[in-house]
Amino acid sequence: MKKLWIVLTYLVFALLLVAPLAKMVQSAFADGWSGFAEAVSRPEALHALMMTGLVVLCVTVLNGVFGIMTALYLVRGKWLGRRLRSVMNSIVDLPYAVSPVIGGLMIVLLVGPDTAIGSFFEKIGFNIVYAFPGMVIATLFVTFPLMVREIMPVLEEIGDDQEQASATLGAYGWTTFRRVTWPSIRWGVAYGAVLTVARSMGEFGAVLVVSGNIINRTQTATTLVYQDVENFDISAAGGIALILAAFSAGLLLLMEWTKKRREVH
Repeated sequence: MKKLWIVLTYLVFALLLVAPLAKMVQSAFADGWSGFAEAVSRPEALHALMMTGLVVLCVTVLNGVFGIMTALYLVRGKWLGRRLRSVMNSIVDLPYAVSPVIGGLMIVLLVGPDTAIGSFFEKIGFNIVYAFPGMVIATLFVTFPLMVREIMPVLEEIGDDQEQASATLGAYGWTTFRRVTWPSIRWGVAYGAVLTVARSMGEFGAVLVVSGNIINRTQTATTLVYQDVENFDISAAGGIALILAAFSAGLLLLMEWTKKRREVH
């Protein structure tokens, strides 16, 4: 019986992971190396990959800054009160409970061109929805819990004794954070950053709703793959998907290395 379950496990693993990956590689090189090179070097593909990189960079930086601040407030901010911290702690997990498509729709309803906020920014020449800022906001909404949930357990584990001792000795808040708090949470931040990058690269639903999927303007790699599939250009879609899969594989290795470093420290 045990051998049967082992065989079934390997079979499910092969069907869910290995087979789709092999098929994707086959599709990417269906027209040979020249077809793959053409698919990933066409102008819309280069622009989509560049937009993906810019979104990932902005979201990772913003998620790092505000994720650390939110985690500190939820764990250390006793001045907020237990009930308020409990409410904030629940709201942080909202992106887990809400579909990314619904999250993108909420952003459109809040700052879209037909809203008061959106029309105000549009008048001063700053478009949010169907532009780069909206794509960043949508991806940030989806990935925000990742950094917070990686840092909070570390802060709870180390306690605040050393931070209080630093403050007692006259250190300013920034000095205490830089010399006491940061060395303890840096590997948690690194792991959260890797998760944020991975999630940002693969985000589709929220970005599709907010960006409008405009070619050479607001198209990311995932929405380009969607467009290629809709146009029955499976080989081109496989080429872009293979690029994303290669980055994802590299991120998995980085995540494992970061996890080991976090456990050591």
